[in-house]
Amino acid sequence: MLKEFKEFAVKGNIIDLAVGVIVGNAFGKIVTSLVNDIIMPLMGFITGGINFTYLKVVIKGKYGNVPAITLNYGNFIQNIIDFLIISFSIFLFVRLISKLRIENKDRSSEEVKVESEEVVLIKEIRDILKNK
Repeated sequence: MLKEFKEFAVKGNIIDLAVGVIVGNAFGKIVTSLVNDIIMPLMGFITGGINFTYLKVVIKGKYGNVPAITLNYGNFIQNIIDFLIISFSIFLFVRLISKLRIENKDRSSEEVKVESEEVVLIKEIRDILKNK
């Protein structure tokens, strides 16, 4: 059982997954900072300083030590906007990575074609020399 666990834990895809989670977490912090520190202040400036977070409907007011019961729909709207911005940023990042991978595959396939043409040319020269 210990041997099986070791094989499972050392598999390449498990390590790749762990690296992906760590990098994803770090990237998530960057995107969250981008949204909170750059994009949302710009949105606030464009919308005249509207902050959705504080929008709410009071269902039952505060009574003594009992806090008010509120429907915090502004916080919900803010989270939806954050989600859309974060998911769009991640989409752009994944799209960029995909384009880079496609370009690398095209370059490697061109290199293979060049090598195969050289091999064909060398074989033709060999055949000509054999016939002489």
